[in-house]
Amino acid sequence: MFAYFQIAFETVFLAMLFAVPGYLLARFGKANAEHIPTLSAILVYGCTPPLIVSSFVALDFSWEMLGGMGLFFVISLAAQLLFMGILWLLLHKKFDDAKYRILTIGAVLGNTGYFGLPIIRAILPGSPEVACYACMYSVSMNVLVFTIGVFALTRDKKYMSLRAAIFNPTVLSLPVALALFGLGAKSFLPPFLVGGMELLSRMTVPLCMTILGIRLANVKIGRLFSRGIMYVAAGCKLVLFPLFAYALVLFLPLPFPFKAAMLIISAAPCGTIIYNLAEMHKSEQELAANVVLLSTLLCVGTIPLLALLLGAVG
Repeated sequence: MFAYFQIAFETVFLAMLFAVPGYLLARFGKANAEHIPTLSAILVYGCTPPLIVSSFVALDFSWEMLGGMGLFFVISLAAQLLFMGILWLLLHKKFDDAKYRILTIGAVLGNTGYFGLPIIRAILPGSPEVACYACMYSVSMNVLVFTIGVFALTRDKKYMSLRAAIFNPTVLSLPVALALFGLGAKSFLPPFLVGGMELLSRMTVPLCMTILGIRLANVKIGRLFSRGIMYVAAGCKLVLFPLFAYALVLFLPLPFPFKAAMLIISAAPCGTIIYNLAEMHKSEQELAANVVLLSTLLCVGTIPLLALLLGAVG
């Protein structure tokens, strides 16, 4: 039981250490908030496609595996929609206050690809399909972000964009990854090419956490811990939502890696997309940024504790 706890804790703690260089660089004036867009562009456009493609290339093709990925996409999308719907039913009368809209989307939209994926891969190294599950989750979240997610934040349908939901690096990488998976690319792609993609994919966590470290150095620590709504949002994202998603699959006749991936990937901290949406639509930008930072700091404790559930049922 405690093996999953230890692996999860070590993986999350190591990820946190990657934030230290970014924090120190910012504190000593070698990096600042103006560098974040460039680093984010490298992360999204330079590292995300190799991350997705390399995850699929590592697998031997089977129809069963393909079906499992499709099912994971459907259930993960349903879990996000249902939980957001529950929060809307509870909070929609308060939606004139933007902080409750941030809470609603922040409780669902997570750092699944850059944070959830390496953790579940470390917990289940003998099940490479979990990396593909994480990719399918990221795709479902991207579809949600620019449709229901942006509508929940702005309450204006004109900002919903199917084009943005489809034409982004995460979603566009999926057809390429699926085609290579279907062709059995694992057997014919040159090792140096596969290794290069894997190397780029491994850059996602250090780069993501370096960005977070720079952000952390540019916020007032007192403000980071001062608003109760931030703890509610973090609690929903780090505890309630993953338990809800896990409950949806726990009693279904599905393999253990499928269920484990649903729990751990859902438990990833709030994604920076929340801050990006808030910045884009000028809605509680500081709250959104601080929710992302706070949930990332707190997940050092929550993800390992949730991993204990895997030991209890695995």
